[in-house]
Amino acid sequence: MVLATAIDGKKAAASVIEAVKVAASEFERQAGVKTGLAVVIVGDDPASHTYVGAKGRMAKECGFNSIQNTLPAETTQDELARLVASLNEDASVHGILVQLPLPKHLDADAIIQSIRPEKDVDGLHVVNAGKLATGDLSTGLISCTPAGAMLLVRSVRGEDLSGLNAVVIGRSNLFGKPMAQLLLNANATVTTAHSRTKDLASVARGADILVAAVGRAEMVKADWIKPGATVIDVGINRIATPERGEGKSRLVGDVAYEEACAVASAITPVPGGVGPMTIAMLMANTTIAAYRKAGSTPPRF
Repeated sequence: MVLATAIDGKKAAASVIEAVKVAASEFERQAGVKTGLAVVIVGDDPASHTYVGAKGRMAKECGFNSIQNTLPAETTQDELARLVASLNEDASVHGILVQLPLPKHLDADAIIQSIRPEKDVDGLHVVNAGKLATGDLSTGLISCTPAGAMLLVRSVRGEDLSGLNAVVIGRSNLFGKPMAQLLLNANATVTTAHSRTKDLASVARGADILVAAVGRAEMVKADWIKPGATVIDVGINRIATPERGEGKSRLVGDVAYEEACAVASAITPVPGGVGPMTIAMLMANTTIAAYRKAGSTPPRF
């Protein structure tokens, strides 16, 4: 039985971070300022604070000026909008990230769309989404998780995906749609599938590159996978493992990993696959934004 190669996201992310560090110190040398990343967090959601802490530490490690704005849960829409407006005007800030989800009473979309597109390092502004949709990868910023997933695809399949069929299961604005656009841009023939797709398993079986982003634990079984396919698993699901003791759980993806390994030629594990790439691409986007602001050609990651 041939076992699939595990695509090492930690290793790929580390090499992106190394390139970011070099680019950031070169930027500081040329521009005389540090690359600036401002992160905004509202309320006290523990998961969000964990993420923001990790982003802040990584920004510092990359040599950025890392600015964290922590606001109380009862912050009003107007207060948050004013903070974003001030960060938009702040020349020392090259990237702005508003940690989602926001407390229920706030309109997250209005806030995200108020970030200047050139500072929108999460790649969620409609201008950045539109640039990606029209194939303009040179002036927009690409959403971090699909950008990272695409880097992993390229590490296995190369730059040009001509002649390959790609299937993306999931159509979210956060991941599914931009991922499909990136694959299309690399000349793959792309199908976007989702919960309403008829006979999803047979659609998935046609894929040379299968990307699963649905948020359902181990939904994609071995018989959904074409032999020799590259499988990118974007799901992060926590499932109970009573055999390990009461209240214990583990993380699994959207793909049944063990059985998929017997069919696929390469697959991203969960954890340790796409996950580490997200923060790495956030740092890359911030670097790109800083270089563009200074009128320099940004590095390619």
